[in-house]
Amino acid sequence: MAKVLILYYSRTGNTKKMAEHVAEGVRSEDVEAVVKRVQDASPKEVLEYGGLIIGSPTYYGTMTWEVKEFFDQSVGLHEQYEGKVGGAFSSSANIGGGNETTVLDILKALLIHGMIIQGDFEGDHYGPVSIEAPDDRASNGCVQLGVRVARLVKRLG
Repeated sequence: MAKVLILYYSRTGNTKKMAEHVAEGVRSEDVEAVVKRVQDASPKEVLEYGGLIIGSPTYYGTMTWEVKEFFDQSVGLHEQYEGKVGGAFSSSANIGGGNETTVLDILKALLIHGMIIQGDFEGDHYGPVSIEAPDDRASNGCVQLGVRVARLVKRLG
């Protein structure tokens, strides 16, 4: 069975809620979704999955140090992530809080690993974002991210 790993860091619980919505979308496509705090996962564990979706609150316009540390520890696995499907999501306290830059920073790290990223032509183009707790728009965007990644993981087999 295809599997997607969803990693997140959450201090207030908002990014965790987003991760749970992403997992809902993955599971709706009959793909296994495993949700973990980023600090409870190892970069080597990603090798067991066809997809990796990472969520982070926005701190100073970028990902938290816990998420960045995960990427720093993954450097020796670059060629082994190649061809896996990736995605990202973020939350922040304000509309101009840096959500989009956070998502793009995560996506850049995934692309450096050689991962495949699919954009969204309708919603949040790079990945879903939330201002504080996810509202219906953000929750639906998270579900759709999970659906898109799961479908692509299955297609690439």
